[in-house]
Amino acid sequence: MKIITVTDEVSLKRDLDTGTTEQLEAVQTIIQDVRQKGDHALFSYTEKFDGAVLDRLLVDVEEINAAYGQVSETVLEAIRGAIDNIRDFHTRQVQQSWMTTKEDGTILGQKVTPLDSVGLYVPGGKAAYPSSIIMNVVPAQVAGVPNITIVTPPQKDGSIPASVLVTANELGVQSIYKVGGAQAVAALAYGTESIQAVDKITGPGNIYVALAKREVFGHVDIDMIAGPSEIVVLADAEANPRYIAADLLSQAEHDERASSVLVTPSTELARRVQKEVEKQLETLPKRDIAEAAIRDYGAIYVTKDLDEAIEVTNELAPEHLEILTGDAMALVGRIRHAGAIFVGPYSSEPVGDYFAGPNHVLPTNGTARFSSPLSVDDFVKKSSIISYSKEALMKNGHSITALARLEGLEAHARAIDIRLEDEKRCDKRN
Repeated sequence: MKIITVTDEVSLKRDLDTGTTEQLEAVQTIIQDVRQKGDHALFSYTEKFDGAVLDRLLVDVEEINAAYGQVSETVLEAIRGAIDNIRDFHTRQVQQSWMTTKEDGTILGQKVTPLDSVGLYVPGGKAAYPSSIIMNVVPAQVAGVPNITIVTPPQKDGSIPASVLVTANELGVQSIYKVGGAQAVAALAYGTESIQAVDKITGPGNIYVALAKREVFGHVDIDMIAGPSEIVVLADAEANPRYIAADLLSQAEHDERASSVLVTPSTELARRVQKEVEKQLETLPKRDIAEAAIRDYGAIYVTKDLDEAIEVTNELAPEHLEILTGDAMALVGRIRHAGAIFVGPYSSEPVGDYFAGPNHVLPTNGTARFSSPLSVDDFVKKSSIISYSKEALMKNGHSITALARLEGLEAHARAIDIRLEDEKRCDKRN
């Protein structure tokens, strides 16, 4: 892991993987096929890409019940505990509709309404991601979304990992469909005979899923186009190098393009962490992936002091930030840009990934400078309420028409004038 003395601005930003022309064309073809052929296209692509020959897409109750026999009590308890914690955290994010009345009788307000339907993409393949289900479903449920659909690619035998089915069932989601890839995104966006169209699509996926989400955006909403995972550890000389190395590797094992960075004013800590990363890599099951990520996107930045380390951290605007300093909480107020902030030696990044309560769907690639974690707000929409009184219109009408005519919109002005003239005539008659 390379050690770099900071002399200029640093950044985690890199070009997002926007796919090749061939990949984009393939996604566009798939979307068009699903729009035209519906379920037939889904069955066909599922056989082609996943090797599964299906006679139905919807997971039935028997499959869900059988899944419980494949999940240990320890895991089931952990899933339920995570759901409780994450639901409690997101419940505190709920915004209420509101109204205010002015002395002239004007009523203004904001109406908060949940989306009608949401589709969650759950990655499949070799790994199962029950935590992704919890992080996406819970805020949608807390927001009040009545219809939640899960799509996930089946294994070759047509099954879905037991942990995925159990987690979905514990959350009360019954609409689980065996379909993945761009075809699943298209089905959620446009609907088929089996799958109803939704208003928003969330959840991670491979490049084909990301491209499909980008293609259907505008017809439906999406959460984000996420880049590779990132962690920055801000530490001083007193931090534990074993903890830091383990946390850096916890992100590096995600994929070869994950970014793991230490920022510290301590050269001694930098060297100790460098050695510890090499040591821990030796026994890591996903060593090849983590080693490539550390080599290509990992770094230790050594600064002149802690103030500069904080400046560098803000410049990086990481997805995950751990603060491992003597008085870590005192530094939180100085952090302007980070998706999630983990404070102190016992707040390792996986605590937030799985169990503590905050959402692990976070802005990447420096976008924490202007965006936020997935939350209840992502599953509601807001409508402004305006009820103007006659008194208010008579008082402010001429200001409204002046602004309308300033912009060359005469019909806008006349829509106000006609009301003012009527009221003046009524006043004269009275």
